[in-house]
Order: sequence, then structure tokens, then C-alpha cells
Amino acid sequence: MFHTRRTARGGIALGAIAIGAALCASLAGCAPAPAAAPAAASAEQQVLIYPDVEVAENIAYGPRDDQRLDACIPADAETSVLNNGPRRAVISVHGGSWREGDKASPHWRSACEWLASEGFIAFSVNYAFAPLNPFPAAITDVQAVVEWLRQPEQVATYDYDPALIGAFGGSAGGNLVALLGASGSGAWDVGSRVAAVVELSGPIDLGLADGYPDSLRTHQLEYLGCDAYDGCATAAAASPHLQLDPSDPPVLVAHSTDELVPLAHAERLVDALETNGIEHEFVTRDGSKHSLAILDDGLRADIVAFLRAHL
Repeated sequence: MFHTRRTARGGIALGAIAIGAALCASLAGCAPAPAAAPAAASAEQQVLIYPDVEVAENIAYGPRDDQRLDACIPADAETSVLNNGPRRAVISVHGGSWREGDKASPHWRSACEWLASEGFIAFSVNYAFAPLNPFPAAITDVQAVVEWLRQPEQVATYDYDPALIGAFGGSAGGNLVALLGASGSGAWDVGSRVAAVVELSGPIDLGLADGYPDSLRTHQLEYLGCDAYDGCATAAAASPHLQLDPSDPPVLVAHSTDELVPLAHAERLVDALETNGIEHEFVTRDGSKHSLAILDDGLRADIVAFLRAHL
């Protein structure tokens, strides 16, 4: 692994980390490839570095050892002026087939810091993994994070408006934040409700595994706690597009046209958002990039504008 630093747009330093084609070959949300990756490992995925963002690590949001999050905090309170009002909180949920990954991996740490650099208080979270902890353990943890953020102690510590909480996630994390937004009904400023959702490359219809590699079919079934898709009762409950109602918050859906998770998943979510009259944006990118790998400058700008508009 190596880093090179040079000036990037906005004065941010840019680190180049060599990773393999395996970067997005699973729902791992763009984790670096191992040193023994195939020859295609010479491809690079650039990781933005935000040296002025403060990171508080491994904060407990629950009693279990794996119920931890990192807080990414803007360099100074003035940054919140970017958002034309009180500071907002955004939770960031990593991918990993619901069975691996980490809040502090280089790409997900960078995503957390990026959100903070835009004036949000960002919280990158870990959650229970399958197969030991199948559905609904992961979404229960993500909901617990939002409830934790609404406690007066956290609001006082990090200085954000508890009515203005959004969610950002990619790959398996995209599924979880989409499901978070679809869970419950009514006002977005109570309990585990959120006011805006950004999901990248999420598997949406968990009763659908067409186009998946066999390993991902297996991982998804383990997450659902089922031996086969036929008769898997939890698939519907874990599928965000089937849980939506008209009171749910705005959603930005982003997906590549020819990636690991078929575009049909994003299209099903968008169709359901339209059916329920939920405000949404749908952004696609040509090619096969998955999850955080699709975060080009244009999509970053779209996401920030979306969050500022709805939080």
C-alpha cells in the first residue's frame, strides 16, 4: 500500500491506494484488495484525505463490543454555515455482504470525513454481522444508532439538530439505509426515523438473486436466515421497496448500469418511490463501478446538494 499526496480541488490532499479489481467484486463497499490479488490489482482507487476533519473513534452506541461508531467532525463550527442553518447529522453505513467490512476502512473513513468536510456531523457505524446474526440484527443496530443520536447527551456533545438526521450507505449498507428510511411511518424527527436517505449500489429486492455470483447468493441467504429463496419469509421484510409508505423521507438512489448488483434493484426502488409519491432522485453511471467507487465529483456534488436540500 502506498500514498502519494498532491493538491486536489478545494485544497484537499489526495491519497492514491493501489487496490485490485476485487475492490468491487463483492458487496464489501470498496475495501482494498489483498496483496495477492490478480494482475488487475494494478488499478488504483483514489482515497480522498481530509486532514482538517477531527475523528473520534470507537464510541459505544450500545452495550455490545461491535456496537461502535466513529464521529467525523467539521474542523470548526463555521463549516455549518455551508448548510445555511444548524448542523445536521448523517450516519454512514458500510457495505460487506452484511457479513464483513468496517467503519474505519480507508474508503469508508474517507467517506465519513468527506461528509464532515461539507459541514455535516458524520457518524460511521458498525453493526451485527451475518451469519451469526441474521436479519433483522443489522437494521436493528442501524436504527439504534439513530435513536442514540437523538439522546440529549449526544446532541449536546456534537452540536447538531436531532430533527435533522440523514443516512448514507453503499452496497449492503445501501440496503440498510434504504430500509431505515422505509421503516416506520410518520414524522421524520422521532425515534429511528430519518429525514433523507442516500443509497449507492444497494441490493433492494432480496427475493431476487438473478445475476449474482453464487457466493453472493449464499451470503444473502445467510443474512436472511434462509436455506433457499423459495419460501424465504424474511426476504420481503428485508427489501426496502416493499416497506415504503407515502410518509417516508426523500431518497437519492445511485447505481452503475453494469455492476455487481443488477440495475434492476435500483429501478425497483425508484418505481416504488414513485408509486408512493416519495420525493427522490435517481442517478446512474455507465460502467461497472460499485458502491463508493461511483463517487465521482459530479455525484458527490449531487449528494451534498440533496442532503442540504432535505436536512
